[in-house]
Amino acid sequence: MKLYNSLTRKKEEFISLKKDEVSMYVCGPTVYNYIHVGNARPLIVFDVLRRYLKNKGYNVKYLVNFTDIDDKMIEKANEENTSVKEIADKFIAEYITDAKNLNISEEETIHPRATENIDEIIEFIKELEEKDFAYKVGGDVYFDISKAKNYGKLSNKKIEELQSGARIGVNSEKRNPVDFALWKSKKQGEPFWESPWGEGRPGWHIECSVMARKYLGDTIDIHAGGHDLEFPHHENEIAQSESLTGKPFANYWMHNAMINVEDIKMSKSKFNFFTVRGVSEEYDLEIVRYFILSSHYRSPINFSREILEQSKNGLERLYNGKNKLEDLLGILNKENSHLDEESKEAIDKFKKEFDESMEDDLNTADALSKMFELIKYTNTNLNSKSSYKTVKYSYDILMNLSNVLGLLYKKDEILDEEIMNLIKKRNDAKKNKEYKLADDLRDQLKEKGIVLEDTKEGTKWKKQI
Repeated sequence: MKLYNSLTRKKEEFISLKKDEVSMYVCGPTVYNYIHVGNARPLIVFDVLRRYLKNKGYNVKYLVNFTDIDDKMIEKANEENTSVKEIADKFIAEYITDAKNLNISEEETIHPRATENIDEIIEFIKELEEKDFAYKVGGDVYFDISKAKNYGKLSNKKIEELQSGARIGVNSEKRNPVDFALWKSKKQGEPFWESPWGEGRPGWHIECSVMARKYLGDTIDIHAGGHDLEFPHHENEIAQSESLTGKPFANYWMHNAMINVEDIKMSKSKFNFFTVRGVSEEYDLEIVRYFILSSHYRSPINFSREILEQSKNGLERLYNGKNKLEDLLGILNKENSHLDEESKEAIDKFKKEFDESMEDDLNTADALSKMFELIKYTNTNLNSKSSYKTVKYSYDILMNLSNVLGLLYKKDEILDEEIMNLIKKRNDAKKNKEYKLADDLRDQLKEKGIVLEDTKEGTKWKKQI
C-alpha cells in the first residue's frame, strides 16, 4: 500500500512499525460547537483508512483527541454564563451523536481530552525546559524554535521567513517572535491548574504531542488531519516531540484538502459553514459520507445542495444493487447450488481493482467506481435463474467492499400499519385497473418517503435515502 507522505511530499510504501499493528493519531475538534461538514472530512477519510487496514488484518490503535481547553472554549463559556467543562461535555456528546450518524467506528476510537492529561503535559514541558528547548517568561513557558532541528520540514517553511513576517505579540520578552506557548499563565476568569510556573493552562500544540506519546508511543505510524493543521500545529508538534525524545514523531503524515463553499474554505470564522447536524435535518448523513468519499482526499471539493443531490442519487443506485441481490437470495434455492466460475472470476476482478485503488493513496473515488461496476455486472448477469451460491458470493463481496468504505449499512425497516395498508390499497387498485387511484396512492407513499417498484416477483418497496 502506498500513501502520500506530507513530510516527504511523495507516495511511499506503507510499512508499519510493528508487524500487523498500526498506530494512528487524528487531530480532533475543539469542542465548543457542533462540527461542520469540513470537520467531517478527516473523520470520514481516516476512518476509511482505519477500516481498510483492519480489513487487511492489522490491529489498528486509533486516537482522535478532544481539545477541551482553549480560547474559544473560554469565550463560549463566558457567553453562555457556564463553565468550560459544561461546554465541553455538551459538545463532546453532540460530536459522538454526529460521528455515529456518519458511521464512524466510535466504539473502536480512543478519545482523550486535554484536561484529563494535565499532569502529563506539565511533565512534558518540564522535560523540555530541562533540555533547554523551553524557557519561562513570567508565568508563561515558550518553546524556542531556534533550538529545534529542521524546524519547518513538514510545511516547507524557513525560520528566517517566518521571523521576517511575524509581529511581536503582547509579550515582547519572547526570544523569538515565532516561539510558541507551551503553558499560559492564568488570566482573570479562566480555568487554571497548578504548575511549577504558577497557575495557568496548556497551550494548544502541546496536548497532541503528549497524548500521542502517552497512548501510542514516542513514534507513531500515521499522524493525520486537515491540511490547515500542517502549519503551525503539526509543525510545532514535530518540534516539541522530536526535541524531547530524539526520535521521529510520526513516520507518515497525511493531510486531507479542504471542503469549500463557492471555492472558499468552509470555516466557522468565515461564517460559510454547514453543521453536520443542520445537514442531517434534510439529508441522511450516509449521503454526506458518500459525498466525501466520491473525491480523492487530497483534492479540494465544493459543497452544495446540488452535489448532495448527486450523491444521494449515486448512493441510491448502490442500494438498489444491494437490494436486488438480497431479493434474489430470498427466492433462490440453496440446495445443490454451485458457484459459477465465470461470475466468480468477474467479481474477483472487481474486488482486486477496488483494493488496487485503495492501496494507491486511498483513492476512494476510484474504489467507489469499482463498486458501481460490480453492481452493473450483477444487475446484468444475475437473475432468478442464477445459482444461490453465485448470488451469495457476489453479495458477500459487495458488502465487504461497502464495509471498508462504511456504506450500505442500513437495513430495511418494518413498515408501520398505515404504510402497509396504503401499499395494499395501491396493489388492489392496480389489480382492479383503477390506475388513477393506484397512481395517487403511489404519490402519497412517495411523500411519506416510500418508493414502490413493480417487478415480476410483485411490488417491492424501499425507503428513500
